[in-house]
Amino acid sequence: MNILILGSGGREHALAWAIAQNPKCDQLFCAPGNAGIAQVAECVAIDPTDGDAVVEFCDAESIGFVVIGPEAPLAAGVADRLRGAGILTFGPSQAAAQLEASKAFTKEICDACSAPTAGYARFTDLAAAKAYVQEQGAPIVIKADGLAAGKGVTVAMDLPTALAALDDCFDGAFGDAGAEVVIEEFMEGEEASFFILSDGKNILPIGTAQDHKRAFDGDEGPNTGGMGAYSPAPIMDRSVTQKALDEIVKPTIAEMARRGTPYQGVLYAGFMIKDGQPRLVEYNVRFGDPECQVLMLRLGAQALDTLLACAEERLADTQINWADDHAMTVVMAANGYPGDYTKGEVIGGLDSADGNPMVQIFHAGTKSDNGQVVSNGGRVLNITARGSNLQEARDRAYAALDGINWPGGFYRKDIGWRAL
Repeated sequence: MNILILGSGGREHALAWAIAQNPKCDQLFCAPGNAGIAQVAECVAIDPTDGDAVVEFCDAESIGFVVIGPEAPLAAGVADRLRGAGILTFGPSQAAAQLEASKAFTKEICDACSAPTAGYARFTDLAAAKAYVQEQGAPIVIKADGLAAGKGVTVAMDLPTALAALDDCFDGAFGDAGAEVVIEEFMEGEEASFFILSDGKNILPIGTAQDHKRAFDGDEGPNTGGMGAYSPAPIMDRSVTQKALDEIVKPTIAEMARRGTPYQGVLYAGFMIKDGQPRLVEYNVRFGDPECQVLMLRLGAQALDTLLACAEERLADTQINWADDHAMTVVMAANGYPGDYTKGEVIGGLDSADGNPMVQIFHAGTKSDNGQVVSNGGRVLNITARGSNLQEARDRAYAALDGINWPGGFYRKDIGWRAL
């Protein structure tokens, strides 16, 4: 079948790399893609949030399956538009995508199904929000309610930081996403990510991972979209995983179905775990980035089979064959990220890992310019490696990093420190 992936980041490159290996894939397209994706798929200049344009392209190219990568097209209802046109689609409906598009909606779902999560309050008025923060004290968590490209959350360890975060939200730093804020209790513990496929009724756990949100070594610096990840997550042992499924994930899926908005796609659950008890931090309605990179490297070609089973509501008869392996990805970002940074810098050495089946370099913010690969975003490359254990995967990833020539980039040198 002909397959279209929507998106342009490292997540979509990892999806394309895995899907292209499966013999069920005849021709692979990506809209809009990037310089790395162009090596395994035909990139097309279509806005992935433009449902009409996506459907028109699918009709013209006889697309049999669409995989939606980022959250913006899901929140815009592109999955609904595609399904309405009779096109098999992986990704939740616009109504179900509220689990990521609105922090307040997720809290309502948690309340309705008694899923353990942080205590919270919602505000649309700055003065009332500040009064609440001053009453509660710090540490405290400030979240813009809507989609803010991974940058709308502030973990404030003191009151001035919390109050400044509220000013940012209500002053429009995150656009409409900050018109309402959710203020949460600060949860202590270790954070981990859990990825589950749901076809609306059945679920299939497909892996765990841990991310590194802070920009610099030692978990210092500002929050980012993620500077590296590894899989599996040691803290998600059998007991914690079962509690997460029984107390949080399954009740959420059941509540969404009860409301008439069944969830179909990948559900990315972020947990805070303390004393063996998981509590929900947030839901995302797509694969994490960079967590997707480590999952796809471990899954390989069978990723397409599981995505199809999810879209065709066949998860009850589907299983994953996991290798006893580990994977790690290290993000190379442009100097200045997550603040201001320069684009258009030439990147060399990207072929340094060619021929090594245990290492893949996934492109995030890149483009081709006169035959050269240049930087085109904040997070630019994901150097990803597998190993029989996490240390081996780490050694391979950092060895591959040494071969890349990009003076304008930086990366954390301590990815995986929690486990190692």
